[in-house]
Amino acid sequence: MFHSPVKRSDLSAQSLLHERYKTGDFLDCFSVESNLPPRRAAEIITAFPGWAMALLRLRGLLVTPFDLSTTGPDADDKLGIFPVEHDDRTEVIAGFNDRHLDFRVSVLSENGRISLATWVRRHNLGGRLYLAAILPFHILIARNALARVKSASADPKRS
Repeated sequence: MFHSPVKRSDLSAQSLLHERYKTGDFLDCFSVESNLPPRRAAEIITAFPGWAMALLRLRGLLVTPFDLSTTGPDADDKLGIFPVEHDDRTEVIAGFNDRHLDFRVSVLSENGRISLATWVRRHNLGGRLYLAAILPFHILIARNALARVKSASADPKRS
């Protein structure tokens, strides 16, 4: 049977995402063994493979009629399309607010593990429908991203 190095986990008590979380918000977290710094792990995570980029392009086409962001807001510091709002030696948080939902991801380094957490606050029916539609793809992309972090940790030339 296939054994994945990526594990579903609880959000670390050290994560700044706790300041945002309220009852009813969506929150998930996955982690993998890695000693990479959080910024480097976040760079790997947001370097989406071709199949994930194709899904993001499809998402862009589907949300255009609803006036949702496809490139994220302008910012001096971005990871992919996500503006970075916090970056220190243990955690990077990036994301933005849109009409249908607010969204942040945390990449946290703690005790030899990298955790990738996603927090979402849905504003309306559109946000609830959107999250329900993308959730299976979100989980697939998150798990793949952390597997790539694990691979980069094992191969110093890739990190």
